[in-house]
Amino acid sequence: MEDWGISKETTDALYAQGISLAAEVALRLLAAVVVYFVGRFIVKKLLNAIKHYLEKRDDTPSLNEFLFGFAKIMLFAALFVGVAVTLGVDATSFLAIFGAAGLAIGLALQGSLSNFAGGILILAFKPFKVGHVIVAQGHTGVVSKVQILYTHLMTFDNQEVIIPNGNLANSDIVNMSTQETRRAELKVGVAYGTNIKQAKEIILNIFENDPRTLQEPAPFVALNNFGDSSLDIVVRVWAKSADMWPLYFAGMEAINSEFEKHGIEIPFPQRVVHQIKEKAAEEESNS
Repeated sequence: MEDWGISKETTDALYAQGISLAAEVALRLLAAVVVYFVGRFIVKKLLNAIKHYLEKRDDTPSLNEFLFGFAKIMLFAALFVGVAVTLGVDATSFLAIFGAAGLAIGLALQGSLSNFAGGILILAFKPFKVGHVIVAQGHTGVVSKVQILYTHLMTFDNQEVIIPNGNLANSDIVNMSTQETRRAELKVGVAYGTNIKQAKEIILNIFENDPRTLQEPAPFVALNNFGDSSLDIVVRVWAKSADMWPLYFAGMEAINSEFEKHGIEIPFPQRVVHQIKEKAAEEESNS
């Protein structure tokens, strides 16, 4: 060794440093393996506890799925960082990487993040649930699926409408399924000269004898407007939510049938035109 210009003392020192480094690396690897397996065991126990808690606490599958997935990612990310730090990697470098990655993802997915935030709000506050009938974004239908980014509606003509949750969370939503009872409002026009009292009695009799009509609040029938070609009668009746539309359509048909029986005219739009001649024109024509 001295022929190569390296003294025995130097080689002994390098050997000792190599042994020390190898021992340190071995210890770090062993500690990292222990941290990994112990951490993995703890993560699985925590995930099982979280899953059990979510299933017991909440009946929203989409929210449960998201929260469980988010918790899983965070716990395994923490485990990964713990193993890396045990191996000697500086933790601040991970924070810098995660920060840069988060900024890049946020800029690239601005619209999706808006939908994501809207989905969290909808799933957390539950303005509607699967199976509810809602009116939103110009569409009426039954909620078939609520996901993190989109809500799915099935319209009554069997079309699927997919609405971004960002738009949905920041707009008006009419939920038709939260109340047990609803009010149906019908507007019926009769010809001028009709006996309004008779027309009202006919309409009231129709709904009072329909078992779907609730008697509290009682059915309401009144003259509502003097239209261009008709006297307009407003009819307001209450029914269970499931019976509201069947009662509405059956009532309209019954009103038409009863009016025909009693000779009550339902007028079509019409105009009366009065022709006025100028006096001078009349005198000229007379001469």
